[in-house]
Parts: sequence; structure tokens; C-alpha cells
Amino acid sequence: MGIQKSVALRWSVITVSYNSASVLADHWAADVPDDVEWIVVDNCSTDSSVDTAQSLGAKVIKLPRNAGFSTANNVGLTSAAGKYVAFVNPDVRVDWQSLTKLEELIDKTGGIVSPQLLNPDGSTQPNGRGAPSLLSKVRNRLGRGAVDGYQVIADKGQLKYVAWLIGAVVAARSETFVRIGAWDESYFLYYEDKDLSLRAWRNQVPVLLAGDVNWSHSWARATKHFAWAPWKREFASAFCFYRREPKLLFTTSPSKRNRLGFSLSGTEFDGSRTLAKDLVK
Repeated sequence: MGIQKSVALRWSVITVSYNSASVLADHWAADVPDDVEWIVVDNCSTDSSVDTAQSLGAKVIKLPRNAGFSTANNVGLTSAAGKYVAFVNPDVRVDWQSLTKLEELIDKTGGIVSPQLLNPDGSTQPNGRGAPSLLSKVRNRLGRGAVDGYQVIADKGQLKYVAWLIGAVVAARSETFVRIGAWDESYFLYYEDKDLSLRAWRNQVPVLLAGDVNWSHSWARATKHFAWAPWKREFASAFCFYRREPKLLFTTSPSKRNRLGFSLSGTEFDGSRTLAKDLVK
């Protein structure tokens, strides 16, 4: 019998599940590489999420209650053994081969980086965002986000600085997430991604969107349709966020956002890091 060699872990991919069995089965069928661990933190699902994740090769952590997205992410981070960590939603298809490219970008920038996400039909999905002023949020929900420059997309060859990344995929070195305080558990669901990104900037950690790495995201956001429960959580998180960030209750014009550097492309900082931090001092 030959000696089985252990493979050092490079990446820990963390997914929070809550009644996500069918979504996991649809999006995570590809084999996980040997140097990657996939950790699924289950928020006390009542369906077969745990069994499905285990059958797909995940290490599953079962929580005794639904602790929320931020808390579950932090539980996963505590258990992660990889040098690099990616928090990835259940409805994302990971291109495992592109982790090497993502790793290179993280090492080059020292930042939090997300792939440019694609819709299931292959069209680009604006998972980068400008400054999260209340007016920008409202105008985005009314369909003005793309026009106003609030929605940010990185094309091939572009690496764009953004104010924040939607929480479907965020990746960095494990120690970077720990250094900025990981996920704020005051947020049960929604706004935790804005908070994480702004805290990164305040800690001199840039937040970037990578056009050369593409993953698919189905993006089944509950608040796209009216249902009181998700909207109640949205309002609670918004109140928490804007109470902490009162200056973002006021208007931030598109031109001001651009001068602050949140949608600048390129790989050189050359002043844009300083500009980008102006809004979050």
C-alpha cells in the first residue's frame, strides 16, 4: 500500500445555507479541488441542506438555531484552515480553476476581491457598488443604479475599486478578514456587506472587482418581490447601518462618487486609495 500524501490547503470556501438543498444541488456539483476545503455552515435548516452539502463533499457545521448570515460566516471563518478565504452564497457556481488568478490579485493588492459575477444567461451582473448613500440605494431600487454610476461592472482586463461588494462572493486572505473584524453580527441579514467593505477601507484594505475572473450567480434576492419578512429584516438592517453612517443619509452625487475613486479602474493606487477613503473617515 502506497503512502497517501496530504495536500496543503490553500483555500477555504465558506457557504451559509438555510433551506438551500435544491440550490446547493444545482450549483455545487463540480468536484472541489484537493487543496480547497468547502465549509457549509447550516442555519438550522428544516430541509435536506445538511445531507445535500455532505453528499457534495462539504464539511458541514450545523448550528442549533438560525443565527443569521454574519454570525454563520464568522463560525465558518473560525473553522477555516486555508490561507485564503472566499465567502460564497449557495446560488453561485465557483470556477475552481480561477482561484489561482483570484489568489494572485489578492496578493498583489492586499485587498478584498470579488470575481465579476455573471447572470445565468452570461450577461454581467453589477456586483460592485458606489457609495451606499440612502438616495443611491433608493434610486437603484427604482432602476436608476446603472444610469447613476452606482452599479459597477468590471470588464475583461479591468480591476475596479468599489465602495462595496455584494456579499454573494467576497475573498481575501484569512488574516485580512480577521484584522478588519470579520462580519458584524449586529446584522442578521442585509447591509452586512456594505459594513464589511467600509470597514475594510477604513483599515487601509482596498475593495476591488476583478473583470478577469467570472463566476455565475443566480441572485434570488427575496426583496425583489413583496413579502413582509425579508423587508422587515431589510429595514432593521438599514436602520442599524445608517445610524452608524449618518453622513450616508445625505446625497452623494455620481460625480462626487467618481472623484472619491470608488469606480476607478486600473491596478495602481496612485492617490485613489486616499480618495476612496474620504467618504469613510
